[in-house]
Amino acid sequence: MLEPTTCAAVIPCLNESASITPLVAAVRRHLPFVMVVDDGSTDDTANLAQNAGAVVVKHEFNFGKGAALKTGLSLALAQGFEWAVTLDGDGQHAPEDLPALLRCAEKTGALMVVGNRMNDARKIPWLRRRVNRWMSRKLSQRAGRHLPDTQSGFRLIHLPIWASLSLNTEHFEVESEMLIAFLAAGRRVEFVPIRVIRSGRSSHIHPVADSLRWLRWWRNFGRLPASRNPADSIIQESLPAAVQTEMIR
Repeated sequence: MLEPTTCAAVIPCLNESASITPLVAAVRRHLPFVMVVDDGSTDDTANLAQNAGAVVVKHEFNFGKGAALKTGLSLALAQGFEWAVTLDGDGQHAPEDLPALLRCAEKTGALMVVGNRMNDARKIPWLRRRVNRWMSRKLSQRAGRHLPDTQSGFRLIHLPIWASLSLNTEHFEVESEMLIAFLAAGRRVEFVPIRVIRSGRSSHIHPVADSLRWLRWWRNFGRLPASRNPADSIIQESLPAAVQTEMIR
């Protein structure tokens, strides 16, 4: 059984003071351990998250979503958790959908469960929706199976498997890289429908810059040198001085 005590919530954040308090409170109704990775925020995100009951990990500067996820997932693994649920910090994911991801993993044996927003896609901004569908088609062709929502950040991840993979990206292309890495390793991946909540702020995704970064990753896909396990680079060595990760309880 996948018990809540074996699963941590990891929320990467950048300037999410408007949404982080209710988000942490809602997630804590389903999982007792919530970690917020503050990736260089200049607002009060860290203090608000801590006051709402989250463990807060701070990057001194903004390094990107992929880097924030590596920090959070690595520390969750080091804390003894077997699983982690990742959610975006802007409140676009409904924590009430979290049990559906846990049930799917229990029922199917999947080691990654991805929240699929495409049944509610009209709530996703038009350009992001088009880009998501194009990327999902490309990745589906590469994987040889239908992958309906490859860019969703709402995921249940088996941490020991994640830590065994060679992952290189540090920005929004992390969603694609992680998904393809699980599939390439022969690990079962499933998708479950989730709701989409319109965010009150503009996305941190930059459609042109992040699409170009994704295309560079796609062009080099399969030719990148293997990196060390992502957990090794965070836990077993000291971080670069600029990161200065700090855990606040």
